[in-house]
Amino acid sequence: MTLRLMTSAAVLALSAGAASADYALTVLHTNDFHSRFEPISKYDSTCSAEDNDAGDCFGGSARLVTALTDAKARSDNYLLVDGGDQFQGTLFYTYYKGKLAAEMMNKMGYDAMTVGNHEFDDGPEVLRGFVDSVDFPVLMSNADLSGEKLLSDAIMKSTIIEKNGEKIGLIGLTPQDTDELASPGPNVIFTDPVDAVQGEVDKLTEEGVNKIIVLSHSGYKTDIRVAENTTGVDVIVGGHSNTLLGEMDGAEGPYPTMVGDTAIVSAYAYGKFLGELNVTFDDDGKVTEAKGAPLVMDAAVTEDEATKARIAEAAAPLDEIRNKVVAEAAGMIEGSRDVCRATECPMGNLVADAMLDRVKDQGIDVAIANGGGLRASIDAGPVTMGEVLTVLPFQNTLSTFQVKGATLVEALENGVSQIEEGGGRFPQVSGMSFTVDPSAEAGSRISDVMIAGAPVDPEKTYGVVSNNYVRNGGDGYKMFITAENAYDFGPDLADVTAEFIAANAPYTPYTDGRITVK
Repeated sequence: MTLRLMTSAAVLALSAGAASADYALTVLHTNDFHSRFEPISKYDSTCSAEDNDAGDCFGGSARLVTALTDAKARSDNYLLVDGGDQFQGTLFYTYYKGKLAAEMMNKMGYDAMTVGNHEFDDGPEVLRGFVDSVDFPVLMSNADLSGEKLLSDAIMKSTIIEKNGEKIGLIGLTPQDTDELASPGPNVIFTDPVDAVQGEVDKLTEEGVNKIIVLSHSGYKTDIRVAENTTGVDVIVGGHSNTLLGEMDGAEGPYPTMVGDTAIVSAYAYGKFLGELNVTFDDDGKVTEAKGAPLVMDAAVTEDEATKARIAEAAAPLDEIRNKVVAEAAGMIEGSRDVCRATECPMGNLVADAMLDRVKDQGIDVAIANGGGLRASIDAGPVTMGEVLTVLPFQNTLSTFQVKGATLVEALENGVSQIEEGGGRFPQVSGMSFTVDPSAEAGSRISDVMIAGAPVDPEKTYGVVSNNYVRNGGDGYKMFITAENAYDFGPDLADVTAEFIAANAPYTPYTDGRITVK
């Protein structure tokens, strides 16, 4: 009996020792913030001070500061990371570039972030300025930076940080097609995410790190592919596809999404949610438990007054432009990515119609706007220039050019080639119509292309208007790079759209069947 008691006691002692070896970590995360320093509406666009005071707004840096303070107080061991795309999206970025983002991220105490494709929108120079301004590492594993002197010594593939006596390995990922999505220049070479992650995991493992987190601005489907095809990755913090995970309406999957022992999390976009994942590792670094949820940044989260005042100060130079009422909308103009990257949408029709209307007397037949260039909806009522600039923040200019009908069809095929992934290349059009079959193989999804009431003639030359980003090969539209009579220096797309809404005020949003999805 005494021996059995002693044995039981020994077993209990060993069990207690094993339990004490467990390591708990709270991963706080954001992604795709896109310069939404001020609160946003339910349409992810501008939210007035009156609506904010009424409790109808979400997000904003001041709410995030409060939420992070509360979340940090709930955990004695936390990590704050970002999944990329802090840049671009509002006048704040147009005016300050990365400076305000760096200031706010430093204030909030981020531990690391990955490079999003929009961090390259103004080339390596602006990204380098941001990297030099932040108090934390900026990571990107799947790019060869050796030829780009501005970045080669500034961005690491991975890093190791210590939290509560344990080493955490962090790896960055950016979209492999960033050269098509942004302006990284010719000296940055992007590579396959799976190979890049595994290479860094192996390196970190050799250095004795057994807890590894990937900060992945690559999209939910790529995150799943990385989890399925690598070993040693414990957590993937996602971005790029603006994916919401959890149990709420609109969620695309569970939070976390488990692929084997890898926990994948993502918190939508625009600071509307703060992700909070509580993960437990055993002594070997294996995830034994992962649970949590994206926390909505609604009116229940009090805004930090000091941060609110700082953002108001930063907004002062922008207010004259933003607050100018330019038109009236008779109804809500739907511009959400879920719609505009999958089918005809009212915002796509508005922008494409505005483009074609501006140059229709120049021998231009059709307009093509990339759905990813439409960043928000606009609600009914007075339309401010700030709202238009939130929809069209990229300072793109109108581009006119000529191509054969066969090239137009090739362009449409490119546009729908990533429809199942919500790719931003989806074409919103004017002056033409087409049918798309998403179930067909990419490259053979387009049919029934009509221009001016007649079937497209593969040999005929057509006049096209788009934006300078698409005309120069952005979003995979490389077939336009060699277009004839190209002129990329037309008026700003936001100005063109604002003037079109004003000329047709009150503007009534609509769809008319120009895009048929089988």
